[in-house]
Amino acid sequence: MIVSPVDLRALRAFLLAHTVAGLDTVEHLADGSSRHQRWVTGEGGPALLTVTLPALDVGTPTLAVDGPADAVRWALAAGHRWVGLDVDPSAGVSALAEDPVLGPLVRARPHLRVPGAADPFETAVLVVLGQHVSLAAGRRFAARLVASFGVGCPDGRHRFPGPALLASLDAVALQRAVGITASRANAVVALARAVVDRRLTLSSTADRRSTRGVLLDLPGVGPWTADLVALRCLRDPDVFLPGDLVLRRALGGVSAADAGDMARAWAPHRSLAVLHLWTDHALDPHR
Repeated sequence: MIVSPVDLRALRAFLLAHTVAGLDTVEHLADGSSRHQRWVTGEGGPALLTVTLPALDVGTPTLAVDGPADAVRWALAAGHRWVGLDVDPSAGVSALAEDPVLGPLVRARPHLRVPGAADPFETAVLVVLGQHVSLAAGRRFAARLVASFGVGCPDGRHRFPGPALLASLDAVALQRAVGITASRANAVVALARAVVDRRLTLSSTADRRSTRGVLLDLPGVGPWTADLVALRCLRDPDVFLPGDLVLRRALGGVSAADAGDMARAWAPHRSLAVLHLWTDHALDPHR
């Protein structure tokens, strides 16, 4: 159940910035609202998930599922994670509203949420693809992966390839198909194999410390990737990414060490702080 309004403007900006061709479909409606669709797979089989955002700055998203009855509950839960309705930001808002750095951003957007992952494995793979490149470049890599290895759907779109499929790939073939570095291709395959072997669990119920350790043991996975997976897939409310270039710029061009020092004051709500800084500096700059 939605317990408070949602910052639709910020959510729309986030979803648009992370839209992957062939996987996500966005329709801008005549009344100014937007419709975001994707196929999800879980208990009960595949289902088409639709999130409609009204033409408002603040309001209530509408979620709908088209699929087998057994899939509806799971798909709706996936949708709630995707748009951040699974985490109530009110405690973080109260704690950060008077902070000298974050306070103006939080007071301007008190209903901003931390988006999660409709499919945690998919999101983890996309995070790996986005290492050390721009968000736009990461989306292009993701679109090529979906076009090459995605599972076809009745409407011509694709579902993201599952762990078993990606774990079976040769890293060189993946590198050539997607146009990524050998290191990144090896990381994607290693991530998929860790999930298939059950060494890695990507959900909000997973132990965060041990999961981070498993991620960091994978070839080509560093702290930025492990922390972003924790924020979006494990739903850790207290993640900060001190090396993130956008965050450092949002804080005035500080060093990674200084960014980490500044963020200590925002614990245990640093994930919400990250979204405020990303949103205000890059996704939807303050008006």
